[in-house]
Amino acid sequence: MSLARQCLSRRQAMRRALNLVNGTTAAGLLVARIGGVPVHRGSGGLLLAGGWKLGLPHAAAFTVGNVILYRSRVAQAFDAAPAAPASTLLRHEARHSSQYAVLGLAFLPLYFAAAGYSRLRTGDPASSNIFEVLAGLAEGGYRPRPSPRRKASYGSFRR
Repeated sequence: MSLARQCLSRRQAMRRALNLVNGTTAAGLLVARIGGVPVHRGSGGLLLAGGWKLGLPHAAAFTVGNVILYRSRVAQAFDAAPAAPASTLLRHEARHSSQYAVLGLAFLPLYFAAAGYSRLRTGDPASSNIFEVLAGLAEGGYRPRPSPRRKASYGSFRR
């Protein structure tokens, strides 16, 4: 699919431009190169890099800028014909791409801080991670865990 022939919505074009300017797409292309993963154009101005084999991150797919990197086991979510409707996982990762457009490279430390908070609160890095919640937990393949109920302390009954 040639870049000139791909019809992007204003939002997709803006996301692509912002991620190019803020350097996150370049970072995503570097990550793909380090991982030895080929990159091809996807829909919506996104770049798809399938066949991620490195141990980290453990996720089936992850996004850096406009580059979505994914493991072979979820390739069917990304390898559909351009005219086919986007898979739920592709929509989830596209939302992360939009988060990068807003936050730039600051997304990375903020995401990891949110993942740490979520792990402390729920025992997993996604359930209370604001970035995963906004991207759609279920669409990303996450099963939300409730946060454990806090035990009432003696001080909470005092007047």
